[in-house]
Amino acid sequence: MPRQVISSGSRFEQEIGYSRAVVDGDWVFVSGTTGFDYSKMTISDDLLEQAEQCFRNIQAALSQAAASLQDVVRVTYVLPDAADFPKCWPVFRKYLGEVRPAAMMISAGLSDPRMRIEVQVTARRTSSS
Repeated sequence: MPRQVISSGSRFEQEIGYSRAVVDGDWVFVSGTTGFDYSKMTISDDLLEQAEQCFRNIQAALSQAAASLQDVVRVTYVLPDAADFPKCWPVFRKYLGEVRPAAMMISAGLSDPRMRIEVQVTARRTSSS
């Protein structure tokens, strides 16, 4: 199966030179995804709304790759403020609580000060997706 790139339509992908996701065989690698609503190029000030939008964006990319959140095997959370991490746990549980992928949280600055969270996932497609 040839390598497939997936775009969200975000201007950032063109400007920076990356894809929202890359499919390689059964593997789907979703880039770090922020809380931007790419259809409107807007971002909420609210941390939990950003976290929800991250997962909506990730779901859209996985869907284009014929995968779903059920296929996620690894997740990385990046938050500029480590104290915000526990506030996000209910959102994480909502989307990945049943899946329970391997996980890591990093506290680091993000490229835009409006961004309060970024989420990256790796999924392995199964026949049940």
